[in-house]
Amino acid sequence: MTGPILVGVDGSGRSLRALVWAAQEAALRRCPLRIVHVVPPAHTYATTEEGRAREESRHDRGIVAEATAIALDAHPDLELTSAVPSGAPAPVLLAEAEDAHTVVLGAKGRGGFGSLLLGSVALQVVGHADPPVVIVNHVPIGHRRVVVGVDGSEYSDAALAYAFQQASLRGAQLQALHAWSNPLPQAGVSTVQDAMAKEHQQALEDWLAPLREEYPGVEVVAEVPDEPPVNALARASDRADLLVVGSRGRGGFRGLTLGSVSHHLLQFSLCPLAVVRPRPRTTPV
Repeated sequence: MTGPILVGVDGSGRSLRALVWAAQEAALRRCPLRIVHVVPPAHTYATTEEGRAREESRHDRGIVAEATAIALDAHPDLELTSAVPSGAPAPVLLAEAEDAHTVVLGAKGRGGFGSLLLGSVALQVVGHADPPVVIVNHVPIGHRRVVVGVDGSEYSDAALAYAFQQASLRGAQLQALHAWSNPLPQAGVSTVQDAMAKEHQQALEDWLAPLREEYPGVEVVAEVPDEPPVNALARASDRADLLVVGSRGRGGFRGLTLGSVSHHLLQFSLCPLAVVRPRPRTTPV
């Protein structure tokens, strides 16, 4: 059985946007939706004020009840479970993620300080969860396009497979971007630059070929812009329903949980961002 789409909710507008996206994803994949509202340790009910404890308990259950009603109103046939565990939010969500197909979280709104826009809990989950993690800042309407960053790494391969699947599920165009930067001086090197661009284009076509064959119904646009990957992908996200990247790329260092491109796009993507890592290999018994 396919694992559930796991969504974290806290009653905020951003978490409700994540809920809407997660419910649609569960409906598209015909898999369960699991709604989790984590009660931080400082908010537990071990208090001498029994009345306050009951009020807090009702409040937390109300958050889940509202989320459940919203999801079922949009998708009445959805199989749905929920939980209100207590603990540090990131470890609780990571434990829940072990059995999930995808984890969905809301992003904070713009208007803060750089990396603080995402929030520490979401950043920890993105950096350590095994399944794909989708960060939703808003729910776009009608672009019918999935954008994926490609660089030939194993992380990119995982992102590319996920992006093809998403485009197929949604009947969307897939825009595959392999961004590169010309290391040569700009003057008098147009012939060399053109040759390099052709090499990158051929590499991209080679990476796409197996999945084009697996998903013949997906329209693919392959592009090799000569600019930094963050710039190209952030701009493309303005016209996309979903942006997909690997958790690390060829520039990553062993031991880091998140690459610089994926980390920056968590702040600058203009559509929901899926961060994908290769599934852990299982060792035969």
